[in-house]
Amino acid sequence: MARGRGAQSQAARRDDRGGEEESREEAGHRTRARGQAGHRAGWCGPGRQFAAHGPLSLAQAATSGSAGRGPAGDGAWLAAAITLSERAHGRTAPNPNVGCILLDAQGHVAGRGWTQPGGRPHAEAVALAQAGEQARGGTAYVSLEPCAHASPRGPCCTDLLIAAGVARVVIAATDPDPRTNGAGIARLKAAGIEVVSGLLAREAKAAMAGFFTRQRLGRPFVTLKLALSLDGCIAMADGTSQWITGPAARVHAHVERARHELILAGRHTVEADAPRLDVRLPGLEDRSPQRVMLSGTAPPPDGWRGLSHPDDVKALTGGDHLLIEGGARAAASFLRDDLVDRLLLYRAPILIGGGRPGLADIGLTDLASAHGRWRLADTRDFAPDRLEVYERVRAD
Repeated sequence: MARGRGAQSQAARRDDRGGEEESREEAGHRTRARGQAGHRAGWCGPGRQFAAHGPLSLAQAATSGSAGRGPAGDGAWLAAAITLSERAHGRTAPNPNVGCILLDAQGHVAGRGWTQPGGRPHAEAVALAQAGEQARGGTAYVSLEPCAHASPRGPCCTDLLIAAGVARVVIAATDPDPRTNGAGIARLKAAGIEVVSGLLAREAKAAMAGFFTRQRLGRPFVTLKLALSLDGCIAMADGTSQWITGPAARVHAHVERARHELILAGRHTVEADAPRLDVRLPGLEDRSPQRVMLSGTAPPPDGWRGLSHPDDVKALTGGDHLLIEGGARAAASFLRDDLVDRLLLYRAPILIGGGRPGLADIGLTDLASAHGRWRLADTRDFAPDRLEVYERVRAD
């Protein structure tokens, strides 16, 4: 398993469905609202679901009533490590975004790390470099089983932890990569290190959904984003769509763009609107995703990659997270082929009536089969709009 360096998000230029450039006044609102959408409201990703613990910072973990060195504090520290892993979200493909916290023998934080962009250094290597000799006799909290396979890019993390002399390693999820799966845990135990695994595994897998989806299904984790009126329209009958949602909701949509390596729009949307689909948050411009057009047999325009059919997403390289953001037909085609893992529905408190629907035909033949497929995972208020996040219900 390989992993990469952490970062936040970047800037973009086009919004919900494309359109004209914003005024300076609205751009200022966008800058101010970024704090609301990205900080107060937080990410709306799968990794936010920490059932009993909630997303924890290091300070919160350290002051938690159950925090401390040993089993009583394992949940809080591991939840904080999973939160750290979100800093690398969308930056480490094809490697997972991992978080690691190291406590010294007295239970104080000695080091922390998350996978760096491009996959190296790994989270454990970053944390161990910070801790130095303080790691000896300490505890490592890692969101994913440390890698155990040789790589020309650096030593495996299992060997680094053994050499550092840690006494305990607490692991959330086992690595599904067959090169490591279980081998890292076995090697740590053989070296006399106490290993605890499986705690908060579901939350860790959710935070690394892109990596786990690629390993399990052989494709990126796919999110469909729709900005809708109350009656399910994405535009008026003449195609006017600026704006369905308000500035705060649109800023949050840019935050989501920044957490994806790939973004897709349908051919008709690209030809009609020429959307830029970049990130327009100050200081985060380099987080704009690669643009992909669902093109059929038509060649994509300059600066775009082409995808002939939704199922071709399995061969799509360059990222483990794909955001679909343009075109009722493109959205419907991915839903029809059951290739959508998450829905982001931004609802504005408006009625359009007779407008353009958010979805085309998804191939539904009976109403009963529509039930039980989606689970409400999160809701957010971006006054006056509301975001609903749904996850596809799949067997593990």
